[in-house]
Amino acid sequence: MKFKSIILLAAIVSTLAACSGNQKPVDMAAAATPGKSAYETGSITEKSLSSTARLPGQLKPYNEVNIFPKVNGFVKELYVDRGSIVKKGQLLMTLEAPEMEAQLQAANSRFIQAQENALASKEKYRRLKEAAKEPGSVSPLDLDNAQARMRADDAMAHSEESNVASVRTIQGYLSIRAPFDGMIVLRNVSPGALVSPGKGTDLPMLVLQDISKLRLEVFIPEDYVDKVDLNQPVKFNFNSMPGSVHTAKISRSANSLGSMRSEAIEIDVQNKDGQLKPGMYAEVGIPMLSGAKSLLVPNNAIVRSTEREYIVTVKNGKAALVDIKEGLARHDSTEVFGNLKAGDLIVNHPGDELKEGTNIH
Repeated sequence: MKFKSIILLAAIVSTLAACSGNQKPVDMAAAATPGKSAYETGSITEKSLSSTARLPGQLKPYNEVNIFPKVNGFVKELYVDRGSIVKKGQLLMTLEAPEMEAQLQAANSRFIQAQENALASKEKYRRLKEAAKEPGSVSPLDLDNAQARMRADDAMAHSEESNVASVRTIQGYLSIRAPFDGMIVLRNVSPGALVSPGKGTDLPMLVLQDISKLRLEVFIPEDYVDKVDLNQPVKFNFNSMPGSVHTAKISRSANSLGSMRSEAIEIDVQNKDGQLKPGMYAEVGIPMLSGAKSLLVPNNAIVRSTEREYIVTVKNGKAALVDIKEGLARHDSTEVFGNLKAGDLIVNHPGDELKEGTNIH
């Protein structure tokens, strides 16, 4: 048994020696193809834009108003609540202001007094005028004074009448009515609450929205503003109603860029059945002009970091980093905007280590 073990050990040693003698190390540097670039390159292509751009949109009420009181008062009666459907001119609530009733009574008293004075002055002037027909019975100065007093008293009566009408108008502000057809979506007061004319930061008594027709608001990025075809129909579907596609025309555009460097457009959406609600989000297909061209690069050519987005172009055999803005994305390419032109040579799969001026062989 010991002899067999010695023979087996000798065989293993000789086998290992033979394998060690035949194995040669692989030269990895020699395996690389001489003259071949270490970077994969491509070029920028120019193609027509997609027929539509998919952008998010949000429904807004066609009309919306925050209802504040015009005068100080207490809420006396409230005839609506959240969700109430109202018609234009419908009484929503009444306020009470006891001091306003006193003002009306005082104005009425002054008007009655002025009216009596005007009638007395008019009668006095009439009598003097009749008496003046007898020569020497009434001096012309007395007649002129009576006429002037009649006109002054008549003007005072008209002034007090206007004052009464003004107080009545203000008293009418105690009745709050709907300015248009719609739905009450918010109520912030209860009977007995003290209310006063509000500021922009104050809570309104009621919020009324017209939801029979809605505005679908979409913000067009600055780079697409001049490429939108305003005459073509728009197709859109709501996230909460999958499978339902709607078609409408662009109703209006802001014709100016907002703080987000985008232009707002609106699409009027009929909502007679009430299924659509303000605040719902939609995916909107904005039609683009057929002649518009776009620069496209492979998706893997874009380098994204927290500071910037750029692609690496090749100029005179060296790397040049060009900042870009992304547009529409496809499955294999992305629309880009920047200091670029069609046919520019670019590096695919560039890494962070690739710096400005690096030799591209």
